[in-house]
Amino acid sequence: MTKTNKGFTLIELLVVLAIVAILSVVVILTLNPAELLKQARDSNRVSDLSTLKSAISLYLADYSTPFVGTSTLCYISLSTQSATTTKCGVFTNAAVTNTTTTAANLRKVDGTGWIPVNFAAISSGAPIGNLPVDPVNTASLYYAYGATSTLTFEIDAFMESTKYANYMLNDGGNTDYAYEVGTTPGLAI
Repeated sequence: MTKTNKGFTLIELLVVLAIVAILSVVVILTLNPAELLKQARDSNRVSDLSTLKSAISLYLADYSTPFVGTSTLCYISLSTQSATTTKCGVFTNAAVTNTTTTAANLRKVDGTGWIPVNFAAISSGAPIGNLPVDPVNTASLYYAYGATSTLTFEIDAFMESTKYANYMLNDGGNTDYAYEVGTTPGLAI
């Protein structure tokens, strides 16, 4: 009776491992997981700003004496503990200063959150349960909100991915480095 060896040789195993390694590198370089994560966060930013714009517009349409904020303040989505930025979105008026709230109040919709609009005053109830904040929410990636006494407002976000760069360019605002939405994108307060 002859003995036959069943199995793979070391050379065959090394060739298969090399092929798998090469394919893995090609897939990772093609997909670029870091860019995909940036795109996911940017998609969330676009959705958040759309939600905020709709909620503020509903508040303006429903409430008889609306307060949308002070025109000399820029409201940012950073808490007082993390607010280290000196800029307020794209609001470039020198008279505008940043304002923040505490971490405990940051997401509240009763006018004490980072946006000073009392969504709870809407007759049909608050359209959002919590104020959204930027997915990263750091000194370089945050949301900014500004309003005027004529009840116009703007909400800004900074995009990370190359895919969403055109959103900043084509939003109708006055700057190419932030995504601007509101009743007046490009609001110079």
